[in-house]
Amino acid sequence: MSHTWAKRRLEQRLPPLLTLLLPVGAGLAYLIRFGAPPQYIAINAAATGVAAIWIILGHAPSGIRASRVLIAALLALCFVPLLTGPDINGIARWIPVGAETLHTGALLFPAIAVLAAQDRDYASPMLLTALFAALLQPDAAFGFAVVFAAIGLHDQSRDWRHGLVAIVGFVAALIMAIGGELPPEPFVERVFADTLTTTPLIGASLLVALGGGLMGMLFCAPFEARARYALAGSLFGFGMMSIMSHYPTVLIGYGAAPILGYGLALGLRQKNPASRSS
Repeated sequence: MSHTWAKRRLEQRLPPLLTLLLPVGAGLAYLIRFGAPPQYIAINAAATGVAAIWIILGHAPSGIRASRVLIAALLALCFVPLLTGPDINGIARWIPVGAETLHTGALLFPAIAVLAAQDRDYASPMLLTALFAALLQPDAAFGFAVVFAAIGLHDQSRDWRHGLVAIVGFVAALIMAIGGELPPEPFVERVFADTLTTTPLIGASLLVALGGGLMGMLFCAPFEARARYALAGSLFGFGMMSIMSHYPTVLIGYGAAPILGYGLALGLRQKNPASRSS
């Protein structure tokens, strides 16, 4: 019986697991192929293992109150870099974890997008709170992730409040983009720009892998459409800014935060798939 349960659970969790492993696996191959430091490869691989275990074994909070407590904690963590640093040129968008630092938006916002989309009453204030955290950091990639999550949510709900969040967020993200750019780090930023210039086939393959992950979130994530579209929108926002400017190439380049963040989000499977409200 336990064997049957484990097999059934693995079959249920295989689509979201592959959704994460497709871009992350391509990213690990890229890091190895282009000679990234061994610790970069090891950290991404370790983060992938942790994320995969959570996707297989994890689940969402069982009630609306527990869900709101979790999202409140995640939103509070978005402001931690403003108190702890580190900061570069007045920009603070990383959470220190031992010797490593994790990008706040990529670590926390994917789960925020899923949980907010499942809360019909307070989704918009939750997204606005995340946007405010991004504005203070400032972090245009985080900001555009909020914008496209709101667009995805509006597409499925037709709730004018989500459209308003998208409009406000777009203006705020443009403001963040003016003063929030930092010099690129090898194997972290400009991955698509560099590979498409030097090795176009590899660069195109990485784009396809990230696009496959986005499609997996849009159609295969274990949520209702509202949450799937919000999650995919967040990845589109992060990915778009990594192509347009000097922001981390989520799930492809070096960085444990997006791997852990999207792993956490994809593991938030609900026992009851219906949207929750009070």
